[in-house]
Amino acid sequence: MIVRQFISWVRTAPAGERAEATRALARAWLISDLSDDDRAAAEGALLMQLDDSSPLVRQAMAEVFARSAIAPAAIVRALSVDQPSVSIPVLEHSPLLIDADLVDIVATGNNDVQCAVARRARIPVSVCAAIAEVGSAAAALELIKNPGANIAPMSWDRIVERHGHHAAIRESMLALDDLPAATRFALIGKLSDTLAQFVVAKNWLSADRAGRAVGDARDRSVVNLAAQARDDDMRGLVAHLRATGQLNAGLILRALLSGNHDLFDHALVELSGLPLNRVVALVHDRGAASLPALLTRAGLPGSTFPAFRAALEARDEIGFVGTVDGATRLRRRMVERVLTMCETAPTEVSEPLLILLRRFATESAREEARVFCDELVAERAAERTFAEAPVCEPPLSEPEWYESDFREEYREPVSDRPRFFDRFRFKVRVDDRQPDEAVFDDAESCEAEPWEAQPWEAQPWETQSWETEPCEAEPYEAEPCAVVSYEPERIEPRFDESALCESAFGKPSLDESRDPPRPYREPLLSDLLAAA
Repeated sequence: MIVRQFISWVRTAPAGERAEATRALARAWLISDLSDDDRAAAEGALLMQLDDSSPLVRQAMAEVFARSAIAPAAIVRALSVDQPSVSIPVLEHSPLLIDADLVDIVATGNNDVQCAVARRARIPVSVCAAIAEVGSAAAALELIKNPGANIAPMSWDRIVERHGHHAAIRESMLALDDLPAATRFALIGKLSDTLAQFVVAKNWLSADRAGRAVGDARDRSVVNLAAQARDDDMRGLVAHLRATGQLNAGLILRALLSGNHDLFDHALVELSGLPLNRVVALVHDRGAASLPALLTRAGLPGSTFPAFRAALEARDEIGFVGTVDGATRLRRRMVERVLTMCETAPTEVSEPLLILLRRFATESAREEARVFCDELVAERAAERTFAEAPVCEPPLSEPEWYESDFREEYREPVSDRPRFFDRFRFKVRVDDRQPDEAVFDDAESCEAEPWEAQPWEAQPWETQSWETEPCEAEPYEAEPCAVVSYEPERIEPRFDESALCESAFGKPSLDESRDPPRPYREPLLSDLLAAA
């Protein structure tokens, strides 16, 4: 009955009221206890509302059914292929959409639709592959940032191939810890190409010099990545290098001179097709024919064999120190030893190999100097002198107070009668900023204690006579000076004011407000006569 009234009313109602009524009917279908007939009638009414001319009506249904697992499947699928303002909530949250539906929607949808699919809480491998293959750069970025996306290594490579020139995608992918080494190296290649094109366009470097710089940077990056790769990751990196044509003799020689034995061994395994244990045995074999046979099977040029033999001999003789960067940078001593052996070899060594070794020697010298300077700076920072050490001031504590008794003995110069100051009770304020400041309370008078004079005894030095030799006084010449008149400091008297006698110069007054002090002057002759 209610559904019938809704169908009759909705034909002539405004769009906003139709949307609110459709929202209420959809909620009633989800949470109300309807009979089977009423539920079927309500579902039919909602299906009818899919043809409403206003998108507000369909958007209201999409907001209600987006997260529900019991919503009508036909309505959800119809809403998922509607316009983006209606379909985005369903595509982003609905659990009723299967993988095939999502792959088809990604293939036929626009950028907003693809981004909505890439933001789903769980994205299977097939949907990730679809986004990586045909998705936009924004959808790929959403997929990279989504922790619930199950991205295969092939999809990573496809994203790098299609969108690796975007800085935001490169930064987001390089920030991942579980990114495969091959994909990371592909991103580094994209970045190198971008920088090379930039410097060539600015006429900062020629195309040849930029290409050589990019090639050296890529080789160093390969060695750095291989130092952190293990097992399957290492094999994937070597396979990627071979597929892209970058697994050459220069890179393998750099890995050997850097101490990266894993990259050296896996490169020979990839090129020769032999198992890893067999390659390791042939490399460590002291026979004269084992190493050339292995390098020949790997397809390396024969002109590089003396360099590889010299590098292996230097490795066995010098060894490598187990440091963090022990397998990432060229060792200067190793490179110089190999360069010397190749230059002094009885057979002629190819000129390109000598040029490559000289470049390695220059690079290793610069790296060693850089590391040495960094160590000096670190030692200087660690050895801080006393003058450089920061002065740690003690924290300001709350003022502490304590009580004490103070008594001082005073003897007047006129009489021998002793006089005692009254006992004062005072408080000393202990403060970090003013440790000597004392704050006195009002004095508390008390009775003076009796004092007994003790007999005086002469000390030995007081009775000892000293004989002095007479001497003539030096003449003294008085220097002329100007008489400066000044006003003496006013001193408060210690005696009774009533005992003062009046003089001819006036009675001194202690009240400065009524009788301000007169400036001091020398008495004139008339004043002296008047006083007489």
